[in-house]
Amino acid sequence: MLRAELDAIDLKILRELQRDGRMTNVELSDRVGISAPPCLRRVRKLEEAGIIEGYHAMLNARKLGFDLVAFCMVGLKHQSESELKAFAAASEGWPIVRQAWMVSGESDFLLHCVAANLTQFQDFVIEVLTAHDNVDTVRTMLTIRQVKRLGLVEI
Repeated sequence: MLRAELDAIDLKILRELQRDGRMTNVELSDRVGISAPPCLRRVRKLEEAGIIEGYHAMLNARKLGFDLVAFCMVGLKHQSESELKAFAAASEGWPIVRQAWMVSGESDFLLHCVAANLTQFQDFVIEVLTAHDNVDTVRTMLTIRQVKRLGLVEI
């Protein structure tokens, strides 16, 4: 399903689910202006097409004891496809890394990290990240406070 195949109702469904993925199908159908059975069929079609990838609870990291959010810009020694894939695979095993992107520019990867405290983050950077065979440079940025938090796409 390409974006061109999404009509105004599909976009309304996506917008509403991105705001609140816990609402019932009846609530969703009321919000988008169609009856419940076709609304459910549309949601299932969006799920099957991979446009809706899943449903998640947004957690308050601070209230769970994770006070530090940081970003790491990682430069690799070698950028061959196998080395890039190997680093990406390694990042899957690092629980402190919550999201990772392969990027262009001065760095090869951007890592979004969440840790309980500065010591835990520093230990990760020193003992795991910089110790990785193919890592050449690591630049870290500690966040001060989050000022905006929205769904991942504007619909």
